[in-house]
Amino acid sequence: MKPEITQPGGDRSESLSEVHSSVATSQPTFWRRMFAFAGPAYLVSVGYMDPGNWATDLEGGARFGYQLLWVLVLSNFMAILLQTLSARLGIVAQRDLAQACREAYPPIVSNSLWVLCEIAIAACDLAEVLGAAIGLNLLFHIPLLTGVLITAFDTLLVLWFTRMGIRLVESIILSLVLVITGCFLLELWFAKPILMEVASGLLPRLSDESLYVAIGMLGATVMPHNLYLHSSLVQTRQIGKGVSAKRAACRYNFIDSAIALNGALIVNASILIMAATVFFKRNIVVTEIQQAHELLAPLVGTGAASVLFAVALLCSGQSSTMTGTLAGQIVMEGFLNIRIRPWLRRLATRSLAIIPAVLTIYFMGDKGSYDLLILSQVILSMQLPFAVLPLVRFTSDKRRMGEFASPVWVKVLAWVTAVIIIVLNVRLATSQLGKWFTTAGEWRPWLVMGLTPILLILMALLLWIAFEPILPAALRKLRPGLVKLPERAVGSWTAPVYRSILLPLDHSVGDADAIAHAAALAKGHGSTVHVLHVEEDVTSQVYGEESSTAEVESGLEYLTSVVENLRRDGIAAEMQVRHSKYPRQEIVKVARELKPDLIVMGAHGHRGIKDIILGTTINAVRHELDIPILVVRKK
Repeated sequence: MKPEITQPGGDRSESLSEVHSSVATSQPTFWRRMFAFAGPAYLVSVGYMDPGNWATDLEGGARFGYQLLWVLVLSNFMAILLQTLSARLGIVAQRDLAQACREAYPPIVSNSLWVLCEIAIAACDLAEVLGAAIGLNLLFHIPLLTGVLITAFDTLLVLWFTRMGIRLVESIILSLVLVITGCFLLELWFAKPILMEVASGLLPRLSDESLYVAIGMLGATVMPHNLYLHSSLVQTRQIGKGVSAKRAACRYNFIDSAIALNGALIVNASILIMAATVFFKRNIVVTEIQQAHELLAPLVGTGAASVLFAVALLCSGQSSTMTGTLAGQIVMEGFLNIRIRPWLRRLATRSLAIIPAVLTIYFMGDKGSYDLLILSQVILSMQLPFAVLPLVRFTSDKRRMGEFASPVWVKVLAWVTAVIIIVLNVRLATSQLGKWFTTAGEWRPWLVMGLTPILLILMALLLWIAFEPILPAALRKLRPGLVKLPERAVGSWTAPVYRSILLPLDHSVGDADAIAHAAALAKGHGSTVHVLHVEEDVTSQVYGEESSTAEVESGLEYLTSVVENLRRDGIAAEMQVRHSKYPRQEIVKVARELKPDLIVMGAHGHRGIKDIILGTTINAVRHELDIPILVVRKK
């Protein structure tokens, strides 16, 4: 059975289209091919060692010693299993998890999952903001509030790197990961833990006091947005269509995941073991990451420990920023099937993280930032079931995965993992709600009225996702289903006829290509080409059509020669010169007057920051008109 997913309406948009299938994997030897596939899991692993992990690991080690080490190990096994399933979904079905959810669930369910995922990404970004700000504070003594505001401007840096290709991003991330890992291995060397005591932490045990931190560690380790991210990143590799090619890609990505995530386990375990060895044994309660930094040097006996701690924290925050950007883009595009500019998407997400961080630091001080870090990880964990259940279902579906559908033993492990996550979260929610209601006092009725509908909606959503395959047929009809392209879209259509073509020119090197395309179309359709130029110099802005300068005269001669050459070639051509400060508005005005069948415009090829500085005439024109536009870029 050929595995295939067809989107509603036949839409087959690619995940991360700008880098989709951009990395070649055809290599002659195993190691070279392994290197070609390596990368996506390292980007994902950053989410398993971000500043949010630091807060929960420090809290767990300082308060409970080695008791919660088993939680990290269990979480890592869960992470490898779930990330492997995520990679298989992307490789086999060529869909990321967000796209698959949009295709499988009714809009109300899909949109609800999107909102929950956006909340989780904002919580993750909150941890990155605070972590990077704390790192700047520790290394350069920048006030925490100022550091949070500085992180708002790393957007352009992220965009700059992502525009250079996914391989460069992966190289940068891997470098930062190696720095983080090296720093903590040295920290362990300085702390000198006793191995037998460390091994005792692998025995499962959990108390009411440690539950909150344990769930936070789970949320910090198995991160929901990473499941969306991994299913998209694996599609940056060129994967063949055959079964053997997909099976090989799945095998290489499993190796990649196992190596990367076990590396993340080393970092997390190192933080917890260091905290247990240095702080727990001395009965020191760590309430801030800054406190841990200050105490390391005198307790361990070397100032290098504090510096390494701060460097690793800063690297952690910056590396997480890049992967958070990609995850946000994937989630929004996948669930809503829309694309917005990456810088706008990044600023929106970063704003959602900065606002609570600034308010918390301003009103509660530095300790409040530490509590906020812990809370952000609990929010991540609470969102996990809503990402895990769809992933397990989709990768078990033979209609989607064909012979790559999960075998029975994988299904059992996956569902056990999902049940453990749900049970722990229900226990945490019950415990936390009980505390809130007990301490609410006179606000208790309002708290009950506010939280009850939210909890009921979340419970209904979770039940739908879990039991949707066995729901009554009437309810299952609510889902969009898999729709094929209508026959008329692929079988027959009415060919357009271009009787009138508008050709705006700006006296640049790109004009020649635009003229050539307009001329070719005009010959085939017997069209009239309306050549347009908008003078925007100061004299033209003041005197309009009465202006007469050397530049205006030169431009007029240029347009006249273009029109004469078109006519000599047997093409009907007319010329218009307009004078305006805003060329894009004048082009729109002329187009509405002439009502052409097509507009041919030359593109300069600038992007990114140049778009912001120089403007984007083409975008402005196409948003104002419903006329087809042919954009010709200079070769």
